[in-house]
Amino acid sequence: MALGVSAAPAVAVREQRQEPAEEAAISIRMLDIPASRVQDPRAQVYIVDHLNPGTTINRRVEVRNTSGEPQKIEFYSGAASVEHNSFTVPEGRTGNELSGWIRLTTATMELDPGERRPVAVEIAVPKKASKGERYAAIWAQVTSPKERTGNVTQIHRVGIRVYLDVGPGGEPPTDFRIDGLAAEPATGEFPVVTAQVTNTGQRALDMTGTLSLSKAAVRAGPFKVTNGVTILPGQSGQVRIEVNQALPAGTWDVEAKLASGIVERTATGKISLPVAAPMTVATSAGPRWLVYTVGGFAALVLLTLGGRHLVRRRRPA
Repeated sequence: MALGVSAAPAVAVREQRQEPAEEAAISIRMLDIPASRVQDPRAQVYIVDHLNPGTTINRRVEVRNTSGEPQKIEFYSGAASVEHNSFTVPEGRTGNELSGWIRLTTATMELDPGERRPVAVEIAVPKKASKGERYAAIWAQVTSPKERTGNVTQIHRVGIRVYLDVGPGGEPPTDFRIDGLAAEPATGEFPVVTAQVTNTGQRALDMTGTLSLSKAAVRAGPFKVTNGVTILPGQSGQVRIEVNQALPAGTWDVEAKLASGIVERTATGKISLPVAAPMTVATSAGPRWLVYTVGGFAALVLLTLGGRHLVRRRRPA
């Protein structure tokens, strides 16, 4: 089960055997952000940290009853992993090493409609913990009663991801490169621009970003990344951005600005609209060429990648 990237700070997961009745609505968000990470967008929605063995940290999350009924909410931590470029959580309450280091001071609470309360989270890393990054999730869960006419139990849970790197010394670097841009027809009327990203750092990436297009005085975008991609160190993944706007035919300059946390990279190039067939970037060294087909005729268009490579490191406020 993938815990997807969302504009909201919490991700809802429903577990059920049949179509449910009305869904019980709760939300969860971070309350505490370390001063060193206050400018990091990931730290505003997830717990992202680096700790030495034997260190304990304390955070708070806030849960809210957004439904019109009183809710009894359970709290627990569970396992997570990164598989196939997706932050993945198992069904149920399966644990792992990191979830075993997490203690929630509140096991259950009852909230009236619209009520919200904080929940304290403690993460204690054992002194003999091995080096490496680990993943888990903190869950708030509501279990709806079974319907009188059936045997349906609905479970609704919202969670916050935990990315914890353990090891002596300072935090390992986060970095990535954009290996190429491409474009392809989408299932609808608009094309999709893709970027191949390789994680060259030592922390997992959560890719976000935008794509902008320009042609003479005409500007389009920015269009946001449309798929949530988490990439492990040393691995690569494809970031997709749908150009969900009708644009005039012709050659357009494109600029893809991709980021994970406070690290940003920019790639530029040219594409020809409409996109009639997949456009792929050659892997040869030197100038890179975008190969595409229009009306059955093959053509080559010079594509400039990595025109700007920017790392934005903000200072804490």
